[in-house]
Amino acid sequence: MTNPFSYGGVVGNGEFCNRAQELADLKDLISSAGRCFVYAERRMGKSSLILRVLGELPKKQFLPVYIDLWPTDGTLAFATAIARATTAAAETKTTRLLELGKQLFGRLRPSVSLDEMGQPTVEFGVEGRTASKSELSEVLAAPQILAEKTGKIVVMVFDEFQQIAGYEDGLAERQIRSSIQHHHRVAYIFLGSRKHLLQSMFLDESRPLYRSAMHYPIGSIKTKHWLPFIAQRFRDANKAIDKQLIEQLCEQTQGHPFYTQHLCHVLWSMVGPCGAADAAMLKAAVSELLRRESHAYVILWESLTKNEQRFLRGLADSDSSRKPFSADFTRRYGLRAASNAQRAAESLVAGDIIEREESSYVIIDRFLRLWIRGLLL
Repeated sequence: MTNPFSYGGVVGNGEFCNRAQELADLKDLISSAGRCFVYAERRMGKSSLILRVLGELPKKQFLPVYIDLWPTDGTLAFATAIARATTAAAETKTTRLLELGKQLFGRLRPSVSLDEMGQPTVEFGVEGRTASKSELSEVLAAPQILAEKTGKIVVMVFDEFQQIAGYEDGLAERQIRSSIQHHHRVAYIFLGSRKHLLQSMFLDESRPLYRSAMHYPIGSIKTKHWLPFIAQRFRDANKAIDKQLIEQLCEQTQGHPFYTQHLCHVLWSMVGPCGAADAAMLKAAVSELLRRESHAYVILWESLTKNEQRFLRGLADSDSSRKPFSADFTRRYGLRAASNAQRAAESLVAGDIIEREESSYVIIDRFLRLWIRGLLL
């Protein structure tokens, strides 16, 4: 039997745990052509979530356009990514594809060719790294044109939206704000995993996108939702796992979808036919995962300053009060002063090792957290 626990890619419907409230909320927002800034830690499942939302929208009422900005490095790549995704979503026939491309994105000099699978795809003749203001304006006007032409709500999803913060100028941000404020029957979803960069875009008064979209954080999945999900997949394979062990497993991963599914994947493979998972197997599964990652963790650890290491030890310690700038925390973990803790935290956030969470911080890689806890022992 194929291992039922999936991780590392987009998760399909059968491998999707809960998120019922998030699915409903995002569908409601899209139906009202709203604008939403969805942020979460890396591997939290936001892409899987939004793709499932898009897949469940009635095709007669909605035209979804999904744009992955991860590969983009400038405004021209940004513009062509939008143009390519938009034309592909709106039309599939070769002759009409070129016609639509010329109608919406004439400044980018579109042409049609066949991909490796023999399917028509739009290419663009412009070169370089930066797009002109007129080219960006043309691209960003396309969703409204399509909404008027089709009578549908056009749903523009920008995944890894924080990439635009690394472009050479702020033109993309300014043009997005200038364009979308006049759009109707167009929903905008901005997804991102580097929360501090995204929040600076949407919460900094000096930035063009300040308060231009509502905020919707995606967090870990509660243990009560993991309990039936994990137990059922063990039962389906004539294997057993009890409630207490699932709770222990979720404590190790803090309910993070990627790390929970990954640990379940390894544990499930250790249990033989008609067998039952136990605490020794869970411990062995964790040890195996940490063994695989140990080399990378050692390199990372040795690259950190002593205060950064001390700060991480404090976050990883489950017995800690988790108030990282308190006198008790700084004294207990050798940081000496709150200022040292603050500098360490800022550096670790910039390096995407920790993320702000309410009044404290969380170590993004849950297995790194377990590895550090092993150092404490």
